[in-house]
Amino acid sequence: MDNNAPEETTLDELNSKHRKEKKELQSQIQSLKKSAAKGDKKKRKEVQEEISRLELDLEKRQANQLNEFQNERNTTQPNEQATGITEAPVDEIAVQTVTNDFLSLTTNDLDNQPKLTKAQKRRNKKASEEKQREAEIQASEEENKNGPRMLEHCAIADILKKRQLKLFSIASDGDCLYKAVAHQMQLTGRNAFTVAELRQQTANYILANKEHLIFYMTNSNTGEILTDDDFINYCQNIRNTAAWGGQIEIKALSSALKVPIEVIQATGPSTIQGSEYDEPNLVVTYHRLMYSLGEHYNSTRPITDNDIDENDGEFEREDVKIDS
Repeated sequence: MDNNAPEETTLDELNSKHRKEKKELQSQIQSLKKSAAKGDKKKRKEVQEEISRLELDLEKRQANQLNEFQNERNTTQPNEQATGITEAPVDEIAVQTVTNDFLSLTTNDLDNQPKLTKAQKRRNKKASEEKQREAEIQASEEENKNGPRMLEHCAIADILKKRQLKLFSIASDGDCLYKAVAHQMQLTGRNAFTVAELRQQTANYILANKEHLIFYMTNSNTGEILTDDDFINYCQNIRNTAAWGGQIEIKALSSALKVPIEVIQATGPSTIQGSEYDEPNLVVTYHRLMYSLGEHYNSTRPITDNDIDENDGEFEREDVKIDS
């Protein structure tokens, strides 16, 4: 007997492997369900679609593995009989029954799957990209504990702590500035705005004040002042895409909302746009190094009795319930 020959997978081992995969999938499903906050219908729908996809993929893969197993057994059995080597007979009826059940379930699931609209496909793609980005961020956190990004975060956290404030994490996408401002508006009891509404107000203000702002706006590729066509495209991108916001957009938001917006950063004094407005500041934080994909804005909130001092140096993970 060749002791170096690879061991064949038995039906019991395959079934055990499938049971383990199902158990792992259930654990993953529970985590996905917990990620969808109560009342967030859009997120819950996206999570349910992701769960359906994961279940369907597992069922199809396991059904294919059972079919392959049966085909391999049918191929190798004559050789085993010729050499006098036998194993316990495979319960072909049981295998076929399980396979049929899987295939039947798969077919029904496919029939019942709703057809996704183009808008839903775009939302799914965006959600997938955000999950991938978040996974990359979490994977790099451990190795960056003493790196520039963590040092920047700790410096901002120390500044906030002296003011009895704490970082409120905003999703790392092109809407981070608008989501941070929307969170601050809600937190301070002002009018609530969606990201889309804030983008509209920003674009409208910049368009209406072109003569004052255009000289501060440059083409990112050439470094030259924007042409008229560039300026129109710039405003359209603010209005219709997830274009990242910077100093010009902060000025526009402050003027459109008639509130002062304070930006805290790791080095140097904080900046305030709209100091002429006699209102409490909206306080956001600016991070140059937080993400490899570029600069980022977070929001802030007051420290409460439930906050633990030992966690001040860590990244706080909170769901931001801001409508897009």
